Amino acid sequence: MSRVRLDKWLWAARFFRTRSLAQAAVEGGKVKVAGERTKPGRSVTVGMRLEIRRGGELWEVEVTGLSQERRGATEAALLYRETEASRRAREAAAAARKSGERAAPARRPSARERRAIRRLLDEPP
Repeated sequence: MSRVRLDKWLWAARFFRTRSLAQAAVEGGKVKVAGERTKPGRSVTVGMRLEIRRGGELWEVEVTGLSQERRGATEAALLYRETEASRRAREAAAAARKSGERAAPARRPSARERRAIRRLLDEPP
């Protein structure tokens, strides 16, 4: 096997729980090949560089293996190699989330923005 569909590979590498979630992520621009948006049917080959945004995390990986079948997590980890910069950035973001650090807003929300926030949170005015 020398080529696999991108959505199948993302599912087999356990980045997404279902193939339809992987397909939706690719169509939504959450997955980029060589820095550009792509389609779910694009063929993945060994050596390709992918940027995968999942939740608040950004994974930058290089494809090291191909599979169309979903296997265990240890086998799935052999399908890609994460860049060192990506790993450090993800670990730093996780540490910041755990410590509860958040950037302070630049200013207070206006009355209109507060109403919008309340509507979003379904709070009474």
